[in-house]
Amino acid sequence: MKGLYCRASASDAEPEFVIQDTLPEALGSHQVRVQVKACGLSPLDLKLLGDMGMLRDLIPVGREIAGVVLQVGDKVSFFQTDDEVIGILPLDSPCSGLCDTIDIDEHLLVQKPEKLSSVCVAGGLRDGLCAYTALHTHAHMAAGHTLLVMDGASSFGLMCVQLASYHGVKVLTTSHTPQTHTFLEQLRPSVGVQDPLVAKVIPVYKDSSDLLSVVLEETGGLGVDIIIDSGVRLQEESSEGMKLLPHKHDIISVLGVGGHWVTSHKDLQLDPPDCRLLHLKSASVTFLNSEVWTMSSAQQGRYLHILKDIVEKMSTGVLRPQPEEAVPLYEATVAMETVQRQQKKKGCCPTLTKKKKTPDIYRQSGEHKMSMFLLIDRLKRPENFSACITWSSDRHHHQPAAFMG
Repeated sequence: MKGLYCRASASDAEPEFVIQDTLPEALGSHQVRVQVKACGLSPLDLKLLGDMGMLRDLIPVGREIAGVVLQVGDKVSFFQTDDEVIGILPLDSPCSGLCDTIDIDEHLLVQKPEKLSSVCVAGGLRDGLCAYTALHTHAHMAAGHTLLVMDGASSFGLMCVQLASYHGVKVLTTSHTPQTHTFLEQLRPSVGVQDPLVAKVIPVYKDSSDLLSVVLEETGGLGVDIIIDSGVRLQEESSEGMKLLPHKHDIISVLGVGGHWVTSHKDLQLDPPDCRLLHLKSASVTFLNSEVWTMSSAQQGRYLHILKDIVEKMSTGVLRPQPEEAVPLYEATVAMETVQRQQKKKGCCPTLTKKKKTPDIYRQSGEHKMSMFLLIDRLKRPENFSACITWSSDRHHHQPAAFMG
């Protein structure tokens, strides 16, 4: 079987992605053999793999998969052949998700609803898991809370906005461009009352210093209960990209008493005055690392419950991932290199512009004014770049095609 693998170098040079042949192994008693229909691509965290002692010559690429069960082990009890399933391969998996078939433990999979697209779930599963972990596991979200999501138009931020709004949370968010500002203001749920999902959109591309005053005005001076960031400025940065990120002191300042700050910043450093302010507010800081679910089996049942809830909400339209667009599978190596660099591949723009109608996923909610240049703009931003590879079959052969979104 052919799969996509990363050959990490010992130096600081960029990793190399290669198509490699692998030999199939015997099916384990608790494993299922899955024919992959779609696979999401996400940047590899080589530092995390090194910390966990999982670095090797060839690192499998592509871990969010959706497919059909072809064969089950003799002790498998949850699935049978022809079941449609989704799951995330563990960090130590020897298989690439881009292989035609993979063997995976049954306790890492859940059933996929029939009407849910394989491409949709593979492309949005990781963002949904991160949003669920941040809001439910870390922040203990409840109806009546106030949430501030940094960059709500990102793929992760959009999932947070939708999930929080569904549970009765008042959502504030920031926008990085005029186009995303309009998009966030027009967000409506696909089910239920068609009220805006976002109570207030704060345009930080104009002046990031307005964040504190606007949030305090919206909350009556009390601050927000939950903050989810997409990056933090530790110092006064001069680069344009960093200026859009909030300063750590601003985040702590808008946090209410007993609030929760969920951060994705791996190297966050807090000075004594910052810690003192957090102490006075009895607030907490938690680090978001979605990989813990597959790195440890301590809460395996809870993890499977989360995956099942995510796919159910996707199938009913509560969670709507950003649209996916197709590129040929033979460009998977180039696509993964772009994902790893977190930059937009120029060759994708013609593919996006060929689709002239608004994606169904957004047209259903009345957002017919969202133009294609907004989708391209989203993909140009580093934190929003991901890819999804999917397979389609015809009468003569098994023909792969790729999706990027």
